[in-house]
Amino acid sequence: MTEFVDQPDLTACDREPIHLLGAIQSFGFLLAVSADWLVSRASENLVDHIGVACDAALGQPLDKVLSEDAVHDIRNRIAYLQGEDSVERLLRVRLKPDLPEYDVAIHFSHSMIIIEGEPSGPAGHEDIGITVRSMLMRQSQATSMQNFRLNAVRQIRAITGFDRVMLYRFDQDGAGEVVAESVVSKRESFLGLRYPATDIPKQARALYVRNVLRLIADLDDPGSPVLPEMDVNGQPLDLSMSVLRSVSRVHIEYLSNMGVRASLSISVVCEGRLWGLIACHHYSPLRPTLEQRTAAELFGRMFSMMLESREREETAAYEQRSRAITDRLMAVVAQDADLLHNPEWIGETISAAVPNDGVGVYLDGKVSLSGMAPDEAQFRALVRDLSSGAASQIVITDCIARIHAPAAAYAERAAGMLAVPISRKPRDYVVLFRGEKIRSVRWAGDPQKAMEEDANGVRLSPRKSFDAWRQLVQGVSEPFTSAEQRVAEAVRTSLLEVVLLLAESRESDQARAHERQDLLIAELNHRVRNVLSLVRSLIARTRGSAQSYEEFAQTLEGRVQSLARAHDQLTVKRWGPAEIEPLVRAEANAYLGDNGDRIRLSGPKVALDPVAFNTVSLVLHELITNCAKYGALSDSGHVDLRWGVDVDGSLLITWRETGGPPVRAPERKGFGTTIIERSIPYDLGGRAHTSYRLTGFEADFTIPARFVTVGEGTVSGSGDAEGGTASQVLEDFPRNVLLVEDSMLIALDVEDALKALGATRVVTASSVRQARDALGEGPFDFAILDINLGGDSSLSVAEDLRNRGVPFLFASGYGEQAQLSPEFQGQEVISKPYGRSEIIEAMIRIRTKG
Repeated sequence: MTEFVDQPDLTACDREPIHLLGAIQSFGFLLAVSADWLVSRASENLVDHIGVACDAALGQPLDKVLSEDAVHDIRNRIAYLQGEDSVERLLRVRLKPDLPEYDVAIHFSHSMIIIEGEPSGPAGHEDIGITVRSMLMRQSQATSMQNFRLNAVRQIRAITGFDRVMLYRFDQDGAGEVVAESVVSKRESFLGLRYPATDIPKQARALYVRNVLRLIADLDDPGSPVLPEMDVNGQPLDLSMSVLRSVSRVHIEYLSNMGVRASLSISVVCEGRLWGLIACHHYSPLRPTLEQRTAAELFGRMFSMMLESREREETAAYEQRSRAITDRLMAVVAQDADLLHNPEWIGETISAAVPNDGVGVYLDGKVSLSGMAPDEAQFRALVRDLSSGAASQIVITDCIARIHAPAAAYAERAAGMLAVPISRKPRDYVVLFRGEKIRSVRWAGDPQKAMEEDANGVRLSPRKSFDAWRQLVQGVSEPFTSAEQRVAEAVRTSLLEVVLLLAESRESDQARAHERQDLLIAELNHRVRNVLSLVRSLIARTRGSAQSYEEFAQTLEGRVQSLARAHDQLTVKRWGPAEIEPLVRAEANAYLGDNGDRIRLSGPKVALDPVAFNTVSLVLHELITNCAKYGALSDSGHVDLRWGVDVDGSLLITWRETGGPPVRAPERKGFGTTIIERSIPYDLGGRAHTSYRLTGFEADFTIPARFVTVGEGTVSGSGDAEGGTASQVLEDFPRNVLLVEDSMLIALDVEDALKALGATRVVTASSVRQARDALGEGPFDFAILDINLGGDSSLSVAEDLRNRGVPFLFASGYGEQAQLSPEFQGQEVISKPYGRSEIIEAMIRIRTKG
């Protein structure tokens, strides 16, 4: 006997009329006014807010329910409404002279004017526009997409006060993923969790596009019905654009299962579609004021536009790079059509634009395969199926088995493909394969909703558990993106053109290639001859001045190595101007090793033309070599090497040796001395002057301005790597830092600076109470305290830190003029605004004092 069980209605959630619930949240009231300004409907709790019973208000002119001034302001504001999906707001309105201030939202619902009011919050410190402007400026400075997303959720959490704020992105199938999150401590992170498409019904997604901001202040709020429930035509009131709309039973159950008591969602709409949501959760009732929600909504709309712009820029930049790759591919194929039969070369060339694991080529009946791909018989069968479709269309799939069942047998090697037709014949293809990507997807609970039976039968209910639930995905590859598809279209079009033009263009292309090759060979021959001539001269001159074979070999090797080091640096600079500082350091370290710090450098950033760079490298080599053999570096002395730019742009170099043995002029000048005294005047047209003083050898050189390029900054220190107090601060920068700051934007910037310097844990407090709570929860290595916290002062926190032995510094907008009590006189004060460098300098001063 077969037992029949009622099947759950999988579309019940999608059909729930969430915009026709007939009730609002009770923290506010609602009035529906007809075109002749008579009250047609009102929320039952009207008396709780404005002291007029619902029944008494119905049928009355609006100015009998609210004050004339309030009605005047509302009528004026209605002129700003732009259609059905527009909502206007009035902040801090006196609806009646004896009532507190209320915030009012106004919109049209078909022929009705909907007026919603809720109590105003305390006056804010800043105008909405100023707050949102500051938030957007911070967004615009984000250097990466991940920082851009993270900044958004951090700032929304800062202005709304929710425990958790997530940026939730939808994929092509409607499922969502948490891609950024800001959450209070001691709460688990949802970052990276995925949510099935069924969590958000279709009609809710459509409503998110129309009404971008949705608040649930208290999940346990029973709500207040709107009366009468039906109008004279038997229709309920459409609350699609309502800011107070009550919550559906299914959504209440969903949030309750998550332990959430209040929520706020801000739609992220890009190019007219729902990209995702900024979802806010709180674990106790919470009602941000309409003013705060307005700022959050405005920021959300601007964030959507900025995100859309960034994604377009990324796509455009990717496609531009890809077009360059495609152009190079086409240029090479046009010269050598045989490369189309080389799938390995095709795969390597295209991989930078369209990553792949293997390539198959079918051209003129021949098959070529490379990498992770089907075997030849399997590939021919796949091409036959591809040819049965439209020959000119690119075929893209992340699961070949869906369109070609035999592909399931080799899904491990080739699960997805991008097939590009490369000729007008229906069976010529380049196919890029991607291997199976077995991955574990982390869902927020089991994505299959549980079935429950109630009075209406079996239905789908929200999941009870939101613990991370893993699903193993097999048989599919990483999907190809729409941008990659556009690149493939460009490849296809170009290849078709190349095939048609290949024959007539090959001869001219080859001729131009031979010409370029001849020029390259001639230039190479010229440079090699110059180098060989220089080496031959070095050999001859070194041989003439050497006293033994060993001295000849050692001296020649040093001079050739000096030239090699110079050529290495010129090669790095693509044979353009190269800085002299790395050259000096390389020469010092090569000859002196660990004693390279005995050459002290000083001068601006200067680069030399390649001709001058080679000459100066030989001069410096001889100076260091002679100094190490006979001068200051042979004993315990030092060398001061300084350079500067003269008024005419020429470079002045001075060499001064001190602390070495007494110096006497040589009786016979060797080749090394000749290089020092004559190379710069002879090769560069400059000047050289040497002096053999008893206190040490001295030399002065002038290099003409045409060889000199001046950069920014200065060089100082020894020939070895620099070190100093700043480096020491960075090496042992405090890991746990307490930041007391009452400005949200300043706190976010300083928190980023501290983490960039090496802090692993930064706890931010905006008041003395929060700071003391933080000190009670965990140890700190360092603290930065804003002296003035609105109407309070952080000096009591400083006293607590001093008692605990925690070092700290003050921050103040008054800088050095900050007023400190006598017990903190002399304490380090950093002036606002400040960043990483100011923090380091302050810590150096603290350590110096300590």
